[in-house]
Amino acid sequence: MARKLPPVDIVIVGMGWAGGIMAKELGPTGLKIVVLERGGPRTTQDDFNIPQIRDDLRFQQRNELMMDVAKDTLTVRNNPSEEALPMRRLGSFLPGEGVGGSGVHWSGHNWRWADQDLKIRSNYEQRYGKKYIPDDMNLKDWGISYAELEPYYEKFEYTAGISGKAGNLNGKIQKGGNPFEGARKKDYPLPPLTAALATNMFTKASNELGFHAFPRPTSQMSKPFTNIDGQQLGQCQYCGYCEKFGCESNAKGSPHITVIPVALKNENVDLRTFSWVQKVLLDSTGKKATGVLYVNVLTGEEIEQPADLVILSGFQLNNVHLLLLSGIGKPYDPKTREGLVGANYCYQAGGGRTGAIQLFFDDRSFNPFMAAGGLGAVVDDFHYNQDFDRAKAGGYIGGATIAAGGSNARPINYHPVPPGTPQWGSEWKREVAKWYQGSVVVNGTGSVMPHPDNCLTLDPTYKNRFGQPLLRMTFDFHENDFKVMSHAVDMSAKIAKAMNPKMMFNNFSKAGWTSVPYQSTHNTGGAMMGSDPRTSVVNKYLQSWDVHNVFVTGAAVFPHNSSYNPTGPVGAMAFWAADAIKNRYLKNPGLLV
Repeated sequence: MARKLPPVDIVIVGMGWAGGIMAKELGPTGLKIVVLERGGPRTTQDDFNIPQIRDDLRFQQRNELMMDVAKDTLTVRNNPSEEALPMRRLGSFLPGEGVGGSGVHWSGHNWRWADQDLKIRSNYEQRYGKKYIPDDMNLKDWGISYAELEPYYEKFEYTAGISGKAGNLNGKIQKGGNPFEGARKKDYPLPPLTAALATNMFTKASNELGFHAFPRPTSQMSKPFTNIDGQQLGQCQYCGYCEKFGCESNAKGSPHITVIPVALKNENVDLRTFSWVQKVLLDSTGKKATGVLYVNVLTGEEIEQPADLVILSGFQLNNVHLLLLSGIGKPYDPKTREGLVGANYCYQAGGGRTGAIQLFFDDRSFNPFMAAGGLGAVVDDFHYNQDFDRAKAGGYIGGATIAAGGSNARPINYHPVPPGTPQWGSEWKREVAKWYQGSVVVNGTGSVMPHPDNCLTLDPTYKNRFGQPLLRMTFDFHENDFKVMSHAVDMSAKIAKAMNPKMMFNNFSKAGWTSVPYQSTHNTGGAMMGSDPRTSVVNKYLQSWDVHNVFVTGAAVFPHNSSYNPTGPVGAMAFWAADAIKNRYLKNPGLLV
């Protein structure tokens, strides 16, 4: 029998970006707050110092900062007719585990999703007509506007320390920034990173073609920075150890050096690591949460933590899994297409699938080892550009951003060679030495729209270490996704050709999705937000329609996936929801809409 602890006011599940923001914002209320993190503690000085952090084998190949699939995993399949099998090795995506979550090992790319995404169905119906949207595409407006989120985007950027160049400042287009972005009231807190040769060549070629290249907004600090909470961050050293690694110089805005230390300054905030939440506990009506049940993974003890308010702030997959295990909301059934929890799961089209054009130059030295996770330039002409006609470009919904730069060139995983080169031996060594300095990739990232077969459900066969059903992922790319990818390939090749390489090769593949190799950790959906309880799991304040004292943060609430990386709206909406909890819900508990 579980040991029952004294009740607290708030339980937050997960201590990454969203959980850290919630704890930081709610801490000053003085309410008793418990944060449960299933992984261990992390600090820069203890875990990311030199030389141990520069260990490719430990962090790049063996994924030390990620979910351990020997202890927890999910089952995967491409369509509902297949048998799902457990993922025994991380590949396509890399959920983080431990204090800071995926915000510790992220690349740092940061975007503001605007009304083009937040009001996506309305926008497409208005421009192309209702018949343009396929009948089986459950395209949803989010129930929130960019105008509502804009101050919270700003707050997140000035918390994380984002380097970039404004493209639309108070409605005025700024030279050198993204002209298609939503209007912002303030510029980024820091100027862009120092451009690399590859970035400059891509920018020049893109602009000469009539496109609009700009520096990628990212959380690597271009200069030393003190954020809005007084947390000090260092300057990026361009070491090339960002994604999959923690930053040894605190130069990458991450939750463990920004929001989490501020949250823990409040004595009423209690962080418990190695605490694996199994489910949210409900009262006899099923309409009110009474707390959570968790296990101390170091001792195996089962513990009940009563609470008045439960906030799910784990990784997207984990949040959906907890909703399903807890019986909150009606589970989605891909056969009948009824239910909501688990529906609208979306991934992202990235890597070779959206136009990885490999360029080789014999007269350039790019010094690819001098890199940062967000270093690069981007073209947004085929995503947020309102003049871009998707009907003429292939008849699709969504879009792609195209970029070039340099995120890393680490010794184990970076060996650019032309196709046809042997995979080992003396000739392979000669080719690696010849082309290491002279290779660049022009690459796209594409949006993915919902499809009725793509979903998250409980697996009927496989169970986790606690005897609970594993989460089952059903996902594959579909017609609209391939249309996005094909157009991105054409545009990537056009820009690449204008860069005048000696050789260029198209790595695009129309093969279906597979759980290997790595593509992106941009998993979204399963607990979509909206303005109607009949068609959404949470409302605009991320509050469960079915259980009013449960809030769900993170990318699980996204009704679809954009070409943009998800961290910006994850952070902004965490601040937005925390504000609603603090200033409205705690004063009068109940549904906020």
